[in-house]
Amino acid sequence: MNAIASSIALLLACSSAIAADTTIAIKAAHMVDVRSGTLVDNAVVLISGERITAAGSKLAIPSGAQVIDLGNKTLLPGLIDAHTHITGNPEDAGYSIIAKSIPRITLAGAKNALTTLRAGFTTIRDVGADGYTDIGLRDAINDGDVPGPRILASGPALGITGGHCDDTMHAPEYKATSLGVADGVAEALKVTRRNIKYGADVIKICATGGVLSFGDDPRTSQYTLEELKAIIGDAHRLGRKTAAHAHGGDGIKLSVLAGIDSIEHGSYIDDEGIKLMKEHKTYLVPTLYLGDWLIENAEAIKLPKALLEKAKVVLPQARINIGKAIKAGVPIAFGTDAAVYPHGLNAREFAVLVKLGMTPAQAIRTATVNASDLLGWSDKVGSIEAGKFADLIAVDGEPLKDVRALEQVQWVMKGGAVVKAN
Repeated sequence: MNAIASSIALLLACSSAIAADTTIAIKAAHMVDVRSGTLVDNAVVLISGERITAAGSKLAIPSGAQVIDLGNKTLLPGLIDAHTHITGNPEDAGYSIIAKSIPRITLAGAKNALTTLRAGFTTIRDVGADGYTDIGLRDAINDGDVPGPRILASGPALGITGGHCDDTMHAPEYKATSLGVADGVAEALKVTRRNIKYGADVIKICATGGVLSFGDDPRTSQYTLEELKAIIGDAHRLGRKTAAHAHGGDGIKLSVLAGIDSIEHGSYIDDEGIKLMKEHKTYLVPTLYLGDWLIENAEAIKLPKALLEKAKVVLPQARINIGKAIKAGVPIAFGTDAAVYPHGLNAREFAVLVKLGMTPAQAIRTATVNASDLLGWSDKVGSIEAGKFADLIAVDGEPLKDVRALEQVQWVMKGGAVVKAN
């Protein structure tokens, strides 16, 4: 706890010191142009307040500017993770979650937010949290109460009774039902509107069964097409994007036909699903590295045997199918499912994408321009360009040659304030 308190004090000190200056100039040996996938040498980024005013090679630095010289490091835009559960942790996949209160979960989220930010992820989309904890954390970060990334939050995910997003760990006599459970069109509309009432930026839907839940099959759909159209149509009408947890083929196809903005996981995507997603320009947010971490650490986190057995079947198959989707040209945005494995390891996802056929530049684009497009924030984040938030990271090495360089982020800035400086 002392270490966390010290980190927060450092962040606040850095923030206030930089905010006092009207112009900041960041210098680095290299900068990644994420759109072209090329390096810009002798990079200079000029910042006023929270925003970038100019970026390029050998730009003139205004007199009186505060200069931050990063030497031989490589600059990139702050990374974006479009699939997190910021208030969750790996051990929550077992029965220990039953003993955790909403306040305790929220405080864990504050710790995870700082860890995520320091790992170079300056923006996240949180897609499913108990008790609106992700929305509360988002607001606390926006108000400056605690440090963390920019968050688009969903609140409780919508799901059917007994489905992946319903509580299946309690015995029947406890009558436990998750907050997002909604059956039928009328109830689904009510819960969608309730989530928006309490601050949801995005509506998360559980369209198929899942891995870390009892009694369901990841290959089977849960909501009907009629229910999905109602939820998605109402969310869009009210200005919110939508995301569907969907492992199985039918759930993927139904969600795409209903107008979903992104498919999360996509483990059993087939040729028809690939074709539909390309036609509708629907983003796929694969979450792949967790397949390594979860199986290797299942015993340590006391993962129930039934869930481990599902994981051993689904997660290896996901890499085969998603590899086909990548090669076919399905739009991909970066996501990790952080909480299934520890927060802060998010960047390990990049190497899996490269292993499945992406170039490092393509993998980096998934967590920058692609993810910002999915979030509807292309005018705010995702590239180092004038007018965007001054969300920047720096690494040693050459990430366009070895994407694993992103696993060791050395320096982080969010909104013109330095939040990590090694």
